[in-house]
Amino acid sequence: MARALPPPTLDDAPLAPGLYVVATPIGNLRDITLRALDVLAQADLVLAEDTRVTGKLLSAFGLSARLERHDEHAAERARAKAMAQLGDGGRVALVSDAGTPLISDPGYRLVREAAAAGHAVHPIPGASALLAGLSAAGLPTDRFLFLGFPPSRSAARRAFLEEVAGLRATLVFFEGGSRLAECLADMAAVLGAREAVVCRELTKLYETFYRGPLAELAADPRLDAPKGEIVILVAPGREAEATAADADAALAEALSRLKPADAAAEVAKALGLPRRELYRRALDMKPGGPKR
Repeated sequence: MARALPPPTLDDAPLAPGLYVVATPIGNLRDITLRALDVLAQADLVLAEDTRVTGKLLSAFGLSARLERHDEHAAERARAKAMAQLGDGGRVALVSDAGTPLISDPGYRLVREAAAAGHAVHPIPGASALLAGLSAAGLPTDRFLFLGFPPSRSAARRAFLEEVAGLRATLVFFEGGSRLAECLADMAAVLGAREAVVCRELTKLYETFYRGPLAELAADPRLDAPKGEIVILVAPGREAEATAADADAALAEALSRLKPADAAAEVAKALGLPRRELYRRALDMKPGGPKR
């Protein structure tokens, strides 16, 4: 029998008017923050991606609220109601089914409209599948790019991946289990032999991490249409240590001081790129040099 959640200790200080962007648990209900509960307990209106999901969350903590559906289909109608409530000095909370709103969820138009109208917008931080996966993946975190859900068709997905293949950042994606194996295969084909981590069911009972090169993960039978929510993280590729634009910018600066051979040697050492190719590029860039 599941252990009952303890009743929350809520802050009885009055909640200021404004829009509250409230993060909710991505699996484990105990990841809700006390501040989030304070807001949900006092909000005049709660905009929810799915009112049934949010209703269960509120019920688990003994709360009730006026709920309004706010998804891709109902966002315009709900936004009008929210703006009217804010105009009357009300407190409006925006939540998604799980995690931090606006991360692959509708809502940015409401935030933009509320801010433009002069209403206060308060972030209430908490759980995020993006950050949870990144924190446990063991991949570089100094620079990362969240790319949401890749296109569902292979050709479009590969074109999408080619656009980001040269970025010097850990790449983070969401994906559905039914497309996971195909997505990983396309990633291996476009991004190459990079290390990756597939996170499944973060914070839930069957939380699992699969680690390895993209090609190996694509062939792993355990990742052939698994159930549950999926986060994919892909390490920066060695070939992406420096982009062509990086090299050109560094060469242009070096050529203002040095001969082409010396400029190429300096940039090769700084960026870890082949000196011979940089020398050819330096000759092209030098005024009066060959043009190919």
